[in-house]
Amino acid sequence: MQQPLRIGIAGLGTVAKGVLDILSTQRDLLTLRAGRPLEVVAVASRRAKPDVDLYGAPFSTDVQTLVGNNRVDVLVELIGGVDTAADLVVGALSAHQHVVTANKALIAARGDELINLARKNNICLNFEASVAGGVPVISALARSLAANKVHWLAGIINGTSNFILTAMTNEGRAFEDVLAQAQQLGYAEADPTFDVEGIDAAHKLSILAAIAFDMNIRFDAVYTEGITAIRPEDLEYARELGYRIKHLGIARQTDQGVEMRVHPTLVPEDNMLAKADGVMNALLVNGDATGPTLYYGAGAGERPTASAVVADLIDIARGNQSVARPGHGRPQMLNISDIVSAYYLRIPSLDRSGVFAKVATILSNNGISIEAVIQRERAAKKVDDQTRVPIIILTHEVAESVLDAALMEVQKLPEVYDTIARIRVEHLT
Repeated sequence: MQQPLRIGIAGLGTVAKGVLDILSTQRDLLTLRAGRPLEVVAVASRRAKPDVDLYGAPFSTDVQTLVGNNRVDVLVELIGGVDTAADLVVGALSAHQHVVTANKALIAARGDELINLARKNNICLNFEASVAGGVPVISALARSLAANKVHWLAGIINGTSNFILTAMTNEGRAFEDVLAQAQQLGYAEADPTFDVEGIDAAHKLSILAAIAFDMNIRFDAVYTEGITAIRPEDLEYARELGYRIKHLGIARQTDQGVEMRVHPTLVPEDNMLAKADGVMNALLVNGDATGPTLYYGAGAGERPTASAVVADLIDIARGNQSVARPGHGRPQMLNISDIVSAYYLRIPSLDRSGVFAKVATILSNNGISIEAVIQRERAAKKVDDQTRVPIIILTHEVAESVLDAALMEVQKLPEVYDTIARIRVEHLT
């Protein structure tokens, strides 16, 4: 049997605990599948955690002791963040140590540089665990779909936002209420900004798009919109129209360039993504040879993410080349105003005669066709002796810049008393 693959783990959080557990409890199975033992020879973290079983591995509070250590073949970076993690990974790659990381923020910010350094030194930089936890979406794009030209991909790639929208949809509760529950259950951080504002999903989307479209990682080009403005009535109206609202990351390759966007989206209720609820992740990829393929599973958590880390270690033990492929091209990136979509509009209006006619005329004058309308008397509310009834409109596809111009006119109508809500609609066919 070959010599063991000697592993140094940086970080001692939830995922590191899962990695240590899997490597120990599945030792014989992993040795069989890797063709050699996977041996943890060092663990380092800025803080000791006596409650975490290191299974006999030596421990240090200085993560830099792993870099250049001639007893460590592969460094597993699980400390998170960008700056310190980047120093650690650059040091390891420069010392000709393989690297496995679950750090999507690091790959989104510094991925091109790190991939090029790994290539230069002919070693592996693997990051399957950085996107969708235990769902093997990166290897699927880089390997299984390598024969395809990917036209587009769309997915639920943040479990926290999906949990919140699912609970709001099924229980009719407000965003703030469900967020508090998500925090109590450990699905959301004390500061949930990265999740609910779409930043986490944007990190992941930039990585997926780079692999799918053979381009540089362009986190800076991702249009990002969160879920904090979604109201229970939007979810109710969407359902009445035959849709579910999901927080999607969407990347599409067009003749004009590449679009990358993260935002709430109306998805037809019979679409596969509409059925992914709770904290689950799902990615739909459309390739020219395969057509649509779906990848679904747990997108976070101790063991699912640790599973992806260990799978990357097995690949290195087998001598497989890194799946990392971004860094080849810089295509034209489209602005959100350039995209074409259908739209859901909730127009907060006073209950006055002719309001809808005015709105319809403005939309028509801007070349925007209406697919469906809802205006219900039972939704009326009386405030300061004025009755308010929202106008719900579903449009046909239109360029966002055209819709922007039309909505500026509608917003100025005296009967429109508050900001118009808009949510993009995707049929993903």
